[in-house]
Amino acid sequence: MRLIRFGSLGAERPGLLLPDGTRVDASAAAYDYDEAFFAGDGIARLRTWLEEGKAADAPRVDETVRLAPPVARPSKIICIGLNYHKHAQESKMAVPEEPVLFMKASSSLSGPFDPIILPRGSRKTDWEVELAVIIGRRAKYVSESEALDYVAGYSIMNDVSERAYQIERGGQWVKGKSCDTFSPLGPALVTPDEIADVHDLDMRLAVNGEEMQRSSTADMIFSVPVLVSYVSRFMTLLPGDILSTGTPEGVGLAMTPPRYLRVGYVVDLEIEQLGAMRQEAAPPWAPIGRPWNPEEAQPSS
Repeated sequence: MRLIRFGSLGAERPGLLLPDGTRVDASAAAYDYDEAFFAGDGIARLRTWLEEGKAADAPRVDETVRLAPPVARPSKIICIGLNYHKHAQESKMAVPEEPVLFMKASSSLSGPFDPIILPRGSRKTDWEVELAVIIGRRAKYVSESEALDYVAGYSIMNDVSERAYQIERGGQWVKGKSCDTFSPLGPALVTPDEIADVHDLDMRLAVNGEEMQRSSTADMIFSVPVLVSYVSRFMTLLPGDILSTGTPEGVGLAMTPPRYLRVGYVVDLEIEQLGAMRQEAAPPWAPIGRPWNPEEAQPSS
């Protein structure tokens, strides 16, 4: 299944993306795709609803309707740094002996086609295409052999990063990772049965049509089972939590000279079998959750 959420900011509803591309409202089967949904066997109930043919009578969702993140705001977003061999090389850093963990604020989550709002004073906002793992069950001290049983599905995340805030402002990385709209997620949550091999998915990212990142999840240093198991040793993973598994080579920071997003730049991301996303970089005063119109004047305050 491919779970989507749709609607304006603050009024999102659950839906499904059917194999023929039709979007349907799944409100009759689920209140929302949140912690309670995943913890209460929501995936199984939704699958039954679909198999019983009830989606045929569900309201259709027009393609012009905004797609929201496919997961309602999770308790946490955990990210893995330096988890691709070639990215470690371009960063001129040693391959980690253990996964590198950092957090993003859950308020940074945004829809797959929402604008990336460059924060005030931003000079070095960067892109990072990543495979996102959505947790489906409460996970604590999970073994690697059982880890995939705790996965509800997969999605694409753009781990947007303001490098000056991340590296030059002291402290941990979280300041450069947690700005509003810095975690676009989508376009859907794809359940594991739809994925042939999550460790062999092509991935790419382009800025203004120019390819910046092209790789495969096969280049990951630590696999999905290893990551789920490892993170569960240090914190309890709750249903709906997002684990973003790192980015491949091709980030703007590593280029000579470095390249970063500017207002109006368009970022296209794609991971095989998971779909595609697009975001446009917008100024600090742009509205969250809807397209930015360049003709809109900057507010006076």
